[in-house]
Amino acid sequence: MNIEYIYQIYRKFPLITTDSRVCPENSIFFALKGDNFNGNCFAQAALYKGCAYAVVDEAEFAGGEHIILVENVLETLQKLANLHRKTLGTKIIGITGTNGKTTTKELIASVLSQKFNTHYTQGNLNNHIGVPLTLLQLTGEHEIAVVEMGANHLHEIAGLCAIAEPNFGIITNVGKAHLEGFGSFENIIKTKGELYDFIRKNGGKIFINADNPYLTEIAKGIPQVEYSPPKSPLKGELKGGTTFENTTALTSPISVAERSRSTGGLGGVFLKIKIGNIDIQTNLIGAYNAENVLAAACIGQYFGVSPEKIKFALENYKPSNNRSQYFETQRNKLIIDAYNANPTSMAAAIDNFSKMEVNKKIVILGDMRELGEDSQKEHQKIVHLLEKCNFDHCFLIGESFSKTRTCFHTFPNTDGFIQYLKEQDFRDFYILIKGSRGMKMEKTIELL
Repeated sequence: MNIEYIYQIYRKFPLITTDSRVCPENSIFFALKGDNFNGNCFAQAALYKGCAYAVVDEAEFAGGEHIILVENVLETLQKLANLHRKTLGTKIIGITGTNGKTTTKELIASVLSQKFNTHYTQGNLNNHIGVPLTLLQLTGEHEIAVVEMGANHLHEIAGLCAIAEPNFGIITNVGKAHLEGFGSFENIIKTKGELYDFIRKNGGKIFINADNPYLTEIAKGIPQVEYSPPKSPLKGELKGGTTFENTTALTSPISVAERSRSTGGLGGVFLKIKIGNIDIQTNLIGAYNAENVLAAACIGQYFGVSPEKIKFALENYKPSNNRSQYFETQRNKLIIDAYNANPTSMAAAIDNFSKMEVNKKIVILGDMRELGEDSQKEHQKIVHLLEKCNFDHCFLIGESFSKTRTCFHTFPNTDGFIQYLKEQDFRDFYILIKGSRGMKMEKTIELL
């Protein structure tokens, strides 16, 4: 089936669903396949529930004028998204990285929304299905889109770039994650760098952490806007300010420091930065988020967002979905970072927690998944890092942590730890909870 024909149908019915359980009126159902399901089987049901059309790739399910038969449903979805992206011509900022890409994406979108009609990836719809769905949510009113791109194998970022065709790119960082799929740290760098490769080939521009040697090495030859993350002492700056449209306070040095809000009572949990003469009190936890804030400020400045509006956007952004969230219960104060975990982010969270000037600390860590042959070595490194800290209690959960050499309490799974918690009564502690998504660490919250 000709993609232009399908696009004309999409323009009349610009709402896409891939879930036959969720079929809004006059939407188009794309019958995707997975390891344990075949969307083709639900095409007729989707029409019955309200879809205007269904797209299938198996002839036996292609009966009726409102069912469109194609060779491959997923490829058709991707081609449709690419055609829509080209037709609209919206400016696309592609973002990837090992850690911080979702938070940075949302910070960038918050800043740009102060001046532009901005669309951005919802949740973690950042893969070969999520990116097309994000693009197909664009309308003619959107001026800029921030599109998150995730990967756990070589060449995946290149494939997503071919669909989204970003004009601008940012790689937050590179670290050890999904080693099982990538095979090596070098392959992680190569894959993330596929975003730079696309930008280089197509005459775009990147925003880059100028002090990251891995990124600067693979960014050679690309027009770039640089920013420097905070170091010790915690200071940073935006570089190249004279090329920006609004060279006001943001071209001054940026100082970064961790302080609590006077009303927050958190004794140094929240991140506070100073851009020029403008103080910004964020709702973000940890010095490692300073780089994400700085990237958003840099991009906002480049696109002409005023310092005052950048301040407003950054101060009003609140993390969600168990990403560095602060949560107070009747008994304890929790830092919940249980959406995902890898050696780099785990070490950063522990280091930050150790430097917090508060009393009575507990660390609860769950296994880091998808590390392949390096799994035990990386979990042991985390144990060694914990041994250097002076936490009151450390609890390690999961098969990998249970195999480490440690004197800390270990539990084979989260349910086992929950049973232990039911017999405890921890009160007045600051508690860091971190682990990979599959560990479901958030299940411990109600007992703390």
